[in-house]
Amino acid sequence: MKKFLVLPLILTVLSINGCNAPKKTESEYKQLKTEFETSLKENLLDTWYPKAVDWESGGYFSDFTYDFQLKESSQEKMIVTQARHLWSNSKASLRYPEEEHFKFGAEHGFKFLKEIMWDKENGGFFQLVDRNGNPLLEKSPLKTAYGMSFGIYALAAYFEATGDSAGLDLAIEAFHWLESHSHDPIHKGYFQHLDQKGNRILRSEDTPSTSDLGYKDQNSSIHLLEAFTELYRVWKDPLLKERLEEMLLLVRDVIPNERGYLVLFFEHDWTPVSFMQFDRETVLRHKSLDHVSFGHDVETGFLLLESAHALGWGDDPKTLAQSKKMIDHALNFGWDVETGGFYDEGYYFLGKETPEIIKDSKNWWAQAEGMNALLVMSTYFPDDPMDYFGKFRQHWDFIQKFLIDHDHGDWYPGSIDKQPQMKTADKGHIWKANYHQFRAMAHTIKVLGDLQE
Repeated sequence: MKKFLVLPLILTVLSINGCNAPKKTESEYKQLKTEFETSLKENLLDTWYPKAVDWESGGYFSDFTYDFQLKESSQEKMIVTQARHLWSNSKASLRYPEEEHFKFGAEHGFKFLKEIMWDKENGGFFQLVDRNGNPLLEKSPLKTAYGMSFGIYALAAYFEATGDSAGLDLAIEAFHWLESHSHDPIHKGYFQHLDQKGNRILRSEDTPSTSDLGYKDQNSSIHLLEAFTELYRVWKDPLLKERLEEMLLLVRDVIPNERGYLVLFFEHDWTPVSFMQFDRETVLRHKSLDHVSFGHDVETGFLLLESAHALGWGDDPKTLAQSKKMIDHALNFGWDVETGGFYDEGYYFLGKETPEIIKDSKNWWAQAEGMNALLVMSTYFPDDPMDYFGKFRQHWDFIQKFLIDHDHGDWYPGSIDKQPQMKTADKGHIWKANYHQFRAMAHTIKVLGDLQE
């Protein structure tokens, strides 16, 4: 088998106490680590790069067919996707320094963010541009905290990987732009929707009830937490530390429901948006605003621990307890006990003590996040009745059987046990790249390596 040079990834390495490690054999950890390393490099990264780099027009291609051919489409470029590809190339350049195309791909992607995606007149990142970099303001008129978060996240990783101070400078500029335009000094957190000049978009009386316009939300919040964590590793700024702590406390103590799952949307003062008191038809019509997202819950369980370590809190008991609570809730109510995998959506209908699964598909990113979260929990709670390591093994087997495309590379958008049509679904688009898989697999490899020691 081909040997790959494995260098430390710039991810928070959660402390693994030897006495708390799962009682498994070193050979099992070694075998699993080899499987993950091979899959990460050969199936994921070698499929995407350098093919996804748009050397002609800048940045990265967005759209690929099921068999990883470039689509004959307009190849629009969104800040989230472009930033995620920049992050992946930056991390890969550290992990595989002998393959120079990752470094060149990162430099290329940074240039696109700096020269094209960044609004030189008003500041902030454009949300969507065409292939040649022209802003598509009619199609995507707003700037978002979510898009800004991934720009910051990628720029911090790029600086760490290359030492290019221009990357850090743009990350700092983006952070201060968010501070000036998006931060809520009264109720804390960040407003998601902004116009091109950075003015907050208010929710008016005629805003459709199904629209998220003007709401605060968990998704931008958890990724701002992630972005600030990445930036704080390379820039120990006092205001950044304050905002990182602020976001950790919001994500840990305010955004989760007392039952153990994340509320999706909020009014400006963090009043939850809920339709639980209405009839089933109304609930389902508004489910994009109000449901249990098991994938976000397991992802956030990890992100909280990562941020606490970055801040020097270590294995903070309150943070660890909240992470466990969210992951346990997902296992208790959103886990497919027969096949493995986390379902997409559940809902606590009025008067019910347990959530009903309202969408039983299993999207790719939630499975990647769940895999990482399960292994991390197994290191903290090796003898827990939840059997985190056993479920991690079952989950990895499920992913290999139903999500990884062993013929054409990468992962299907959804598991083929529930959606066999995903075999011929597009592998790449503006909402699907490789960031979730790469991050989760790389951290899993690191934890398995620590468990071998």
